[in-house]
Amino acid sequence: MIERTLVLIKPDGVQRSLVGRILTRFEDAGLKIVGMKMVWVDEEFARKHYTEDLEKRRGKHVRDYMADFIKSGPIVAFVLEGVDAIDNVRKIVGATEPKAAVPGTIRGDFAHVSYSHCDEKKQGVRNLIHASSDKNDAEYEVKLWFTGKEMHSYKTVHDIHLL
Repeated sequence: MIERTLVLIKPDGVQRSLVGRILTRFEDAGLKIVGMKMVWVDEEFARKHYTEDLEKRRGKHVRDYMADFIKSGPIVAFVLEGVDAIDNVRKIVGATEPKAAVPGTIRGDFAHVSYSHCDEKKQGVRNLIHASSDKNDAEYEVKLWFTGKEMHSYKTVHDIHLL
């Protein structure tokens, strides 16, 4: 099934100059970029991205830390399209907690902090990247971050071989 999913390279990924290396991993896997931009979000937008659901699951402090972190620098936001894009992107990205991410994933190769370290420092987890967790989140997040005019359709060599 062809799906779309949101990916954000967070401020730590942008500041560490990992944008190109991260994008390459998705393109090498046959995923197509159908929307992309660099943004610096404000408090209101951060709260729309990190919803009350996060607060219910992980606590108000986690939502506050993540909202502060996502506002701390520019973000590269993009929408990927491809076969089973949501699950495939999650596999490429790796576990949310960097210390649990296996080598070969983006977080496993480039991020190494733990939840406990970040809680001790009272900061959001510097895990480089956000990827929609499921179909519902992907639909919500793509619409939050991109308008219809910012999305593009085109063919790649992968379309010829996969469709």
